[in-house]
Amino acid sequence: MLSGAAAAWQVRDDDGRNLSLPGPPQRVVSLSPGATAMLFAAGGGERIVGTPDFSVEPAAARAITRIGDSHGFDLERILSLHPDLIIAWTGGFSEAQLLPFERAGLAVYRHHVTRLADLPASVERLGALLDTRGVAQHAADELRRRIEALKSRYRRSHAPRILVQVWDRPVYTIGGQQLIDDAVSLCGYDNIYRELHDAAPAVSLESIAARDPEVILAVAADPATAREWIEHWRAFPSMTAVRNGRLVGFVDARLSRLGPEVVDATEALCARLAPAAQ
Repeated sequence: MLSGAAAAWQVRDDDGRNLSLPGPPQRVVSLSPGATAMLFAAGGGERIVGTPDFSVEPAAARAITRIGDSHGFDLERILSLHPDLIIAWTGGFSEAQLLPFERAGLAVYRHHVTRLADLPASVERLGALLDTRGVAQHAADELRRRIEALKSRYRRSHAPRILVQVWDRPVYTIGGQQLIDDAVSLCGYDNIYRELHDAAPAVSLESIAARDPEVILAVAADPATAREWIEHWRAFPSMTAVRNGRLVGFVDARLSRLGPEVVDATEALCARLAPAAQ
């Protein structure tokens, strides 16, 4: 792939854009926790010189220099790290937000994972970028194996209808173009708002009652909040999920980080939901 000092390292990112670099990047700044975890999985963790404030997976990521978060990155600090590549999650950034990096002469690799099935191929592309194909291929194959194992284990003839609640008063749920929709589907459930395209749409209590979920899953930031949301549903005893006591709280930040650890979170979610399907 690289032939001679003047040749370029040609790679394609998750958005299908071609990048031409002098060689495999050696100093990488990641702009999202998910991208940081993906880089580690692909064998490039030691090359990350900067990462966002909330990068905690894997544990080694916690020792990397912080460069702010999606609300405001410290461009001066990033430049002081002398990166030869920026990894940006384009599901959370507009092109306008990436312009300052490109104007500063930094190459930008666009990382974009929105479905569980996207994870293995994205790791493989990072392996091509970093020239760590062996490590990346092993990680990608393991992710595929685990995803398929969940699909096989929790497949059932009747998929119970589930409301996934991610906020309360008003109730926010998830649409079908969201990774959590993949997770509940792998666990053998049918998201009652799958047809919605918004990632986290607000829905009315009347709409929820009309769809009458068999299970309500409260995905909250902490156990106390999950319990509070569940208690609110007890005011609607005619709803099937409430009448049958199928109200489930779930707390796991990994479910929204868009890195390999989302598969760990999905395994935990499936185990948590399994009794509710009985």
